[in-house]
This record gives sequence, C-alpha cells and structure tokens, in this order.
Amino acid sequence: MQRFTRLFNELDQTTKTNQKVQALVDYFEEAAEEDKIWTIALLSGKRPGRSVGASFLRVWAAEVGNIPDWLFEESYHVVGDLAETISLVFPQAEKKMNRSLTYWINFLKNLRELDEDTKKERVTGAWLQMAPYERFVFNKLITGGFRVGVSQKLMVRALSKHTGIDENKLAHKLMGNWQPEAINFKQFFFSSNPEEDLSRPYPFYLAYALEGDAEALGDVNDWQVERKWDGIRGQVIARGKKVYVWSRGEELITEKFPEFHGLADKLPDGTVLDGEILAFKEGKPLSFNHLQTRIGRKNISRKVLENAPAVLMVYDLLENQGKDIRDRPLSERRKMLEEVVKKTGCEEVLKTSQIVKSQSWEELGRERQLSRKYYSEGLMLKKTDSTYKVGRKKGDWWKWKVDPMTIDAVMIYAMRGHGRRANLYTDYTFAVWDGDQLVPFAKAYSGLTDQEIIAVDAFVKKNTIERFGPVRSVKPELVFEIAFEGINKSSRHKSGVALRFPRMHRWRKDKPASEANNLEDLFALLKQYGG
Repeated sequence: MQRFTRLFNELDQTTKTNQKVQALVDYFEEAAEEDKIWTIALLSGKRPGRSVGASFLRVWAAEVGNIPDWLFEESYHVVGDLAETISLVFPQAEKKMNRSLTYWINFLKNLRELDEDTKKERVTGAWLQMAPYERFVFNKLITGGFRVGVSQKLMVRALSKHTGIDENKLAHKLMGNWQPEAINFKQFFFSSNPEEDLSRPYPFYLAYALEGDAEALGDVNDWQVERKWDGIRGQVIARGKKVYVWSRGEELITEKFPEFHGLADKLPDGTVLDGEILAFKEGKPLSFNHLQTRIGRKNISRKVLENAPAVLMVYDLLENQGKDIRDRPLSERRKMLEEVVKKTGCEEVLKTSQIVKSQSWEELGRERQLSRKYYSEGLMLKKTDSTYKVGRKKGDWWKWKVDPMTIDAVMIYAMRGHGRRANLYTDYTFAVWDGDQLVPFAKAYSGLTDQEIIAVDAFVKKNTIERFGPVRSVKPELVFEIAFEGINKSSRHKSGVALRFPRMHRWRKDKPASEANNLEDLFALLKQYGG
C-alpha cells in the first residue's frame, strides 16, 4: 500500500504526460503481480463498491479524532473532501502497518458482511496505523471516490513499456468484462482466452470538437458527414451465436436492451457494429431523458420498453466475418456496413446513420444550424480515407456541434467547491422569473475564469441572506447567461424543465436581475426543441 500511495502521490503532483507514464512504469516494475492487477483495475474505473456509508465515517472520525461533530463538519466544509478531512484529524500513527494494496482491497470487500460495531473497530484500527497520505488514499478507496488524473491511454502506454505488448492489443484486452480478483497478471496479458474474446469490444475512436472555421479542413468532398446523435455510444457484437452490447464506458449492457438480442440470428457471425443507442419512436429519436429511464434499472418493464424503445443508429463496421477491418478506409467500411445492415432485415432496431450530402462548407454550415430539427446535436465530420483509431485523436474525426441554447438567469444560491476550490463558492443555483417570483431551474459550476470565480465568491460572502451548511442564499442581483444542449419536461423540478449540460456562458454584468428571462421563455424553448 505504501508503494501504491507513492504512485498516487507522484501522479497527483504532476501534469506532465511523460512523468506520469514513467511513474507508472516504475511502479509496474516494482509492484507484486496481484497489486499490479488491482492498480490497473482502479485506474480503469473498476473500483470496489462502497462498503461503509459516508455518514458512519464522519461520526467515527470525529469520535476517534476526539473532536466535536460540529468542528469536524466545519473542517469538512473548508477542506472540501471527506477522505482528506479524515486523514487530517488523526494523530500520527504510533505503529505503522505495511500491508499490500491487495490486502486492503480485500479488507474493504470483507467489511460488507460485518455489523456496524465490527466495521467501526476495523476501520478506525486501520486509520490509526497509517501515515496521513496513506490514510487519505485508503479513505478514497473506502468511500468509492478514488480518482486520479491518469487516462486509460496513459496507463496502456506504461503497460506497453512494461510488458512489451502492443498498445492496441493491450487496450483491446482491457475493454473486456474482466474481474481483477479472478485473474492473474501473466495469464491475463500473455495468454489468450477464446471464450472471453467472443464478447470483447474494440476500443472506441473518439472525435475532437471542431474549433474555428470548417473550411480549414480542405475539400468538403474528402469528408463523410453525418448527424451527431445524442444517445449512448455503443458496440453491438455478434459472435458465437450470441449478441453482446457494450457502452463506451466499458459496461456490458446487453440485458438493458432486449431489442438487440434477436440480432444473434440475423447478423453474420463475427460482426461488430459501432453506433449510438437511441430511444426511438414513431420515426424519430426521443430525448436522452427517455433513454435514461432504462439506465440503472435491474428489470426493464414492458411499459418502459413501450415508452422508450431502443435502436442502434449504426455508423461504422469494425469487424466483418470475424476479421478486424479497422485499418480499412472509412469509405470501404461504410459500403460493407450498408450491405451487412441491409441483409439483416432488422430496420426496426438497426438504422444506418444517413450521410448528409453537400457541395460546400457554407451549405454544411446551414445544415448544421438545422440540427435540432433532426433531433441531433450537430454534425460529425469524418475523413473518407480514415482508419478506425483508438481513443481521441485529432485530424480525421471532428464533432461540429450546433451552438447551445442560452437563457439569462439570476444566481440565488452558492455552494462551496471541492479540492483546491474548497474555500471558494463555485457551485451555483440559477433561477428565472415567474411573475415577481424567482423559480430555480438549473445548477452550474463551470464556465467562469478563476478571476471571475474570486469576484463571485466575494459577492456571495458580502451578500449572504441565509446559510444552510455549505450553501448560502444570496441577494438576487447577479445575472449569468446559461448555455445548455437540451431541454426536457421534468416532474421532479419545480420549474417543470430539466436542462442537459448546463454551464455558465458569460457573466451578464450589463443586465440587472429584473431583465433576466422568465419561465415562459424556458417553456418556449421546450416547445420548440424539447422532448
């Protein structure tokens, strides 16, 4: 655990890619094989589930740290991170344990079956035998909040240097539905398991947002243009007379989408389709909110299936008749894709994303502005000779999103941030007018510069009306332009609407609060663009 803690610290203290890769390589060279597997799992997002509630941890920490609950809560609000607060309220460990990362992972997993008193005894006993930073990392694991600034791509690069295995092959292996407690490092990376390979998807190729003038991309005829759909990026895999559905988040979601199960008999064996899973009804996509009704449910009821039937809007073919064709040009893959989809006769669940034809970038620009008419977020621009790469690469694939919707709103609440922003009020609640009343409709925390955040923080502290723990209500004076990607009806929100990806577009210092938008303006956007 001490070696893993040192790795965490090294990764956390630098923003330089090469230093992070080297830190990982050094760790892989020194760590035990079982610890290496768990480290790879943690950096891949395969964290052990939370075994102790945060409320228990707060009470135990205050008690063992011998401080009153109110002081712990105040410290927590200032520090902004529960794991760090707990690590700081304890005295230095008198006797330190030098256990492995795997030992502590198993320790946490075994807590789940214990009663509260036994959990408390074991957790506090562990705290008292750890150095502060080791305690901090342990707390991150126990709360399920383990995060570190390392992408999967960097980890794969380090693993490649350590093992000598090609990065693409490693990325492919890590996409599988593997469980860290059930595998051996050498067997996992240096042997082949045909059964596991059946379900394994390919690493997704991701596009960058286009900034600047599209004409700088060259001849418009060198690009394949499609709608940018707002759903769940996924791969549908047909191998061994079975179908597997994977999300871009590396989650196997086959059971969530029974509509695709019949493709096992329709798709040729050895087919991998890449596309967007959409809620789709009466010939058009439904909002992402409809799709969310199917996410997180253990059982998909008949009513849910009727209200939000799913399709795969297919836009690429990665494997054809068992052969990896990602190195073929997009133009070739597209022709093969159209043939495969046509032969299935499953137009009700497989829909080929249509190509948007145009003669100029100017014409495409006008088409982009019509995106919401087609229930899309903009356009995807793909070089016709591009191969299907791994991860996010610049040059061949771009997403050209439509300009966001905007509304001017009044800030009415502010909450302290986390981490380096723990002493600043950075998370805000915004409202619009309904008559002479302000109705909250959105929360946002991104979009301001550091200087603007400091200025807003000063306003909050001088203009507080009431305090609710880390939250303050403030005088309704500051106006901000809120940008968002979508708007939908919502029975859970007082305003009656829910926004998709709200953020602060700019601080409207030129507007008094009385000139902010009203609820009718939101409903007008809902009527025009909402779902």
